Amino acid sequence: MRGSMYSPQRILQTLRRRVWTIVLVAAVTAGSALGFSLLQTPTYEASVLILVGQKTTGNTNFGAADVTQLEGLALTVAKAVPTTPIAETVVERLDLQEASAGEVIENVSAEQDPGTMFVNVSYKDSHPKRAQLIANTIGEVLSEKISEVSLGANAITATVWEPATLPETPVSPDPIRNGIIALVLGSLLGVVLAFLLEYASDSWNSRDEVEEVFGVPTMGVVPKFRVSARRKEILASMEGER
Repeated sequence: MRGSMYSPQRILQTLRRRVWTIVLVAAVTAGSALGFSLLQTPTYEASVLILVGQKTTGNTNFGAADVTQLEGLALTVAKAVPTTPIAETVVERLDLQEASAGEVIENVSAEQDPGTMFVNVSYKDSHPKRAQLIANTIGEVLSEKISEVSLGANAITATVWEPATLPETPVSPDPIRNGIIALVLGSLLGVVLAFLLEYASDSWNSRDEVEEVFGVPTMGVVPKFRVSARRKEILASMEGER
């Protein structure tokens, strides 16, 4: 039965003996992740900022209850962005031959900025110019749709506060981040593999390990000798003379 592999001394010995295994696994994992990231198609994201408000008549002073109500309306407007009516109108208006309404819904996202009446609408695409164009069109269509369904003295409004700009750098993939994460995970995997190899090995690598297995001190160690080629020839000739 092998001795315990969980003492600090044994752990350090195992890590020293298997250091090249750990380095190799970490390097292969990080290199694979980096290569895969570089082969992926870049994705760009353009965002348009929408301000949600409400038409009022008479007194235009807002109280705390009115602000809370508008924040709730902003959340409702955000929920309306990734819907079929918005997507279909955008596809029709831009005459998108390469994208369907379902693809527009899949690539668009909208969320309310906490504590405000602003809604941030983002669109992802492999082409930065198209991402900007579709994001701005979504903002325009959303504003029009809200005006159509919300009529009366206290109608809800959704105004494009800040149009989308042309994204210059992709949001994904991120080769550096992916490489660092893969390096950390690869190092952990290498450590696990090192201990598995150590556990599966049936040889003893030190005098301390022998003492730990048998429970008795070692009286001596047989040293290793390396015989040179010349000495082998001499020994062979001596054997021949006998």
